[in-house]
Amino acid sequence: MNRSMTFVVLLAILVSVANLGLAHVGLTNIDPSWYDAHATFYGDMSGGETMQGACGYGDLFKEGYGLETAALSTALFNNGQTCGACFELMCMNSTWCKPNAGSIKITATNFCPPNYDEPVQYHWCNPPNKHFDLSMKMFTSMAEYKGGIVPVKFRRVMCHKRGGVRFEIKGNPYFIMVLVYNVGGAGDVNNVEIRGHKSNWIVMKRNWGQIWNTGVDLVGQKLSFVVRTSDGRSMTFFNVAPASWGFGQTFEAKLNF
Repeated sequence: MNRSMTFVVLLAILVSVANLGLAHVGLTNIDPSWYDAHATFYGDMSGGETMQGACGYGDLFKEGYGLETAALSTALFNNGQTCGACFELMCMNSTWCKPNAGSIKITATNFCPPNYDEPVQYHWCNPPNKHFDLSMKMFTSMAEYKGGIVPVKFRRVMCHKRGGVRFEIKGNPYFIMVLVYNVGGAGDVNNVEIRGHKSNWIVMKRNWGQIWNTGVDLVGQKLSFVVRTSDGRSMTFFNVAPASWGFGQTFEAKLNF
């Protein structure tokens, strides 16, 4: 292969990579230590009550989370910044723990609000308690239904998701909102930037949970994103949405963390 042919091949590879995205390695600060907490469950085995929620997600089945989810107490939820993070839990030191059940892994998708009313036995999610309100399916994977509440050990783990990072566009031309989900790696996103093919990079603001917004009108432009997770890693996703994108549509990148 001559030099001109080699240059053409290298250029084609670079263009292909640019159309997918770029990864920027940062610092890893996911704490692998085990900590004490308690766990309960809400809803029934179908998981209908676990849909929607304070992280901004919708149908957890369609979005890839399924029933492997939990609502976090105030001490863990961190005003929505922990949404999308993944945890490993083990039932410990209770007669209600199922023998040889092992551990379960869940994604944080909702908030377990504090309860300052009596009786005090229902104050599981009050600060400073660390608490996981699981789907019934996940709770009964490690503990007996009749137990109701059990002590657990938990730790942060990396998220493993199928497919690429997804971006659901909502709002209107003057207030664009983007739900960022199906994020691997650390899972919890702490910074998002957006760019139309005619604009500069724009830092988006966290609206709530994992919904991010900007007041810049980008209708009619191809959309690219930079997403950074809590471990310091960031990825740039070029031209995720075509210029013909519309509100209510979801676009999947070709890469993930």
